[in-house]
Amino acid sequence: MFDVAVSCLVLTALMSYLNHRFIGLPTTIGVMGIALMLSFALFGLDKLGFGALHDYEVSLLSSVDFSEVLMQGMLSLLLFAGALHVDLSELKSYKWQVGILAVFGTLASTLLVGFGLWATLPYTGIALPLSYCLIFGALISPTDPIAVMGILKSAGAPKSLEIVIAGESLFNDGVGVVLFSLLLAMVASGEAPTAARGAMLLLEEGGGGIAFGLVLGYVTYLMLKSIDSYQEEVLITLAAVLGGYALADNLHVSGPLAMVVAGLIIGNHGRAQAMSDKTREHLDMFWELLDSMLNAVLFVLIGLEVILIKFSASLALAAAAVIAITLAARLISVGVPVSLLGRVFKLPQGALQVLTWGGLRGGISVALALSLPSGPQRDLVLALTYAVVVFSILVQGLSIGKVARNVGGAE
Repeated sequence: MFDVAVSCLVLTALMSYLNHRFIGLPTTIGVMGIALMLSFALFGLDKLGFGALHDYEVSLLSSVDFSEVLMQGMLSLLLFAGALHVDLSELKSYKWQVGILAVFGTLASTLLVGFGLWATLPYTGIALPLSYCLIFGALISPTDPIAVMGILKSAGAPKSLEIVIAGESLFNDGVGVVLFSLLLAMVASGEAPTAARGAMLLLEEGGGGIAFGLVLGYVTYLMLKSIDSYQEEVLITLAAVLGGYALADNLHVSGPLAMVVAGLIIGNHGRAQAMSDKTREHLDMFWELLDSMLNAVLFVLIGLEVILIKFSASLALAAAAVIAITLAARLISVGVPVSLLGRVFKLPQGALQVLTWGGLRGGISVALALSLPSGPQRDLVLALTYAVVVFSILVQGLSIGKVARNVGGAE
């Protein structure tokens, strides 16, 4: 495991250097693009009979449980780091917008993508049961906070839009994970859950995660307030995140939502009332550095993992269709509430374009797809997930700045 970790870190460092020195793209986009090019190059060399490096990459990736690494390792740290720098007073001003998009938008998108995929796939020569189409809808509908917040920093979107998109992305992954778990349990048991059972699971996982995050954040805040030593205070926050996420998992409540809530409390009340200027400076520096390093490692892994996909003409056609379906579902799921509740949302003209195009997908979707039981359905869902994620990061991520600037000019 040590060799695997070292290999990942060395590759990430080299790709980050190449991007910073020669390409100059945002780190997440740049390192993922380089990793994709490396994977495709090794795939080509393997077809030409030079398969040693290809086999080494496959062996390396087979040693990494991507789903476990992200969902049980990186995710807690990345979500906490993202929430740590969100202004709670600003987020409260847009709580209804964030809540509507995170809950109803994710649910609507899951259904639209699932049924749309089920109706479209037969025309590409590929079949997938409705249950797996809905599972795909659940794992692809949440916008990825790691991708969204990393790219929004340089996109230049109006402040109101940035708050809504960032807030939605922090909370809708918890909703998506609950929907994914519910649908996966349905496939395993062979029985469709009742609406009451689904609502109860959402309340237990989502509501429980928020409540646990409030308790965790408040206890950590009290500990930080009782001392003034930045070394111990940084260590306390790190222990709260890792230990709290593990405890949330054992309590069967949403760890992602718990980390977001705890991060909001410590990043606002904790920073303002429980830290000296020196502690605040070191805490911010530590979490910003950890956030940037883990982001780079994560997107390198996403780029490298594409080598495990088995390509075909039918798959390429299905991938193009699912990208269009996912974008259309995003447009409808955010467009309907924004249009019907325009006075509530209070967003600038042109906000719908940014909300639609800025709904980036990333590592969470890939991790959920990799957690599916082995079989042909899993392989197809994984391939379609990669298609959407790669398009999302490389195409939408590179162009969202231009879309956001157009809206900013109109505001």
